[in-house]
Amino acid sequence: MSDKIKVGIIGTGNIGTDILIKLRRSNILECGIFTGRNPSSAGIAIADKLGVPTSIKSIKAIQDNPGCCDIVFDATSASVHMENIPILKDMGKFVIDMTPSRTGKMCVPVLNLEECLGEPDVNLVTCGGQATVPVAYAISRVHPETKYMEIVATIASKSAGAGTRDNIDEFTQTTRDALTEFTGIKNTKAIIVLNPAEPPITMHNTIYSLIDCPDMDGIRKSVHEMEQNIKRYVPGFKIVMEPVYENGRVTTILEVTGLGDYLPKYSGNLDIITCAAIEIAENYAKKKMAGGNFGKSHVI
Repeated sequence: MSDKIKVGIIGTGNIGTDILIKLRRSNILECGIFTGRNPSSAGIAIADKLGVPTSIKSIKAIQDNPGCCDIVFDATSASVHMENIPILKDMGKFVIDMTPSRTGKMCVPVLNLEECLGEPDVNLVTCGGQATVPVAYAISRVHPETKYMEIVATIASKSAGAGTRDNIDEFTQTTRDALTEFTGIKNTKAIIVLNPAEPPITMHNTIYSLIDCPDMDGIRKSVHEMEQNIKRYVPGFKIVMEPVYENGRVTTILEVTGLGDYLPKYSGNLDIITCAAIEIAENYAKKKMAGGNFGKSHVI
């Protein structure tokens, strides 16, 4: 018998399938069920070839076989997650929400991983949130008095599936909520741009900060420290324009290149959120196997 912790994946689209492929590299996690609603999905076919148990009964597959997993990745949609979470909580599952539903505790691993492991439902914010919130936090810890922050997430149109397009409003609001919560800056804004360029562009994110008399050396040091910490679990994360100050505004640009597991490398917007999900799940599994205490911690 395997000594790995079993996970379930609900949602057999791009996100769910990328997680499925990434799990093959894990020495502590394995997929116990890959379930959705579309019998002809490419993800189901891939899981079948890998010998992973599959179903088209969505969450019902986990209800029918509760022992199939301890951790659940919900890669459906914000509205479906709202239906799933009460059921999964009652079953005692640790749920990693890949949607912008904002039902659970927002988790950005580099910032508050340990505090999230005792929660029943953790939310991955959004791809833009995973990429920009840590950098925004790095700036705000040098200048907590920052007057305004704005992020612009630009992704390839081809990497924006139906789930992303259907949840644009949730994306912008949830990303903004995360910016405010983690930085403590009340005046924030989030924008997403779907770029139809061919060949598809790599995910780029720009962070604008209005700061009086900024300590640029301190900001650059803080941002580069954060970059190295993120690269530990998102290898394709890179600051491509270090913070610069002009006309009262500090501007920073970063990009995320995907690992190319299931998704194209230009889909860094999807890769960063699946990498973050695996990071959370592996740390939860390690703590569970060590018999750790999952009591709640303080908010960041």
